[in-house]
Amino acid sequence: MYKVKVMAEFSGAHFLRGYKGKCESLHGHNWEIEVIAKSETLDELGMVIDFKKLKGFINVVMEELDHKHLNDLEYFEKINPSSENIAKYIYDRLLALMTDEKAVLCKVRVWETSSSCAVYEE
Repeated sequence: MYKVKVMAEFSGAHFLRGYKGKCESLHGHNWEIEVIAKSETLDELGMVIDFKKLKGFINVVMEELDHKHLNDLEYFEKINPSSENIAKYIYDRLLALMTDEKAVLCKVRVWETSSSCAVYEE
């Protein structure tokens, strides 16, 4: 199995509904994102997927999140914009964008801080 990983980042604000502590107040993060795609075989150029193409898909999703108040996005109106739910959001959006690709989306990691991340994979 071949795998490739691309990193990205976005800045945004959020608060966690029902949380008792500092995170119940509006605050921001500079999230680091890792996206991993895989394939059992390589394409004719010897790649899982062109990094440029994968970055293009990721940039579409980052534009939806960057410098936004995440709680105001429709997806997060009823669920908390926790790192776990952000990872799932990014995964689902990328999955929808990559429908014509041979590469398969493997997992998304969302780093809230340099020592804490959430992972979503199917």
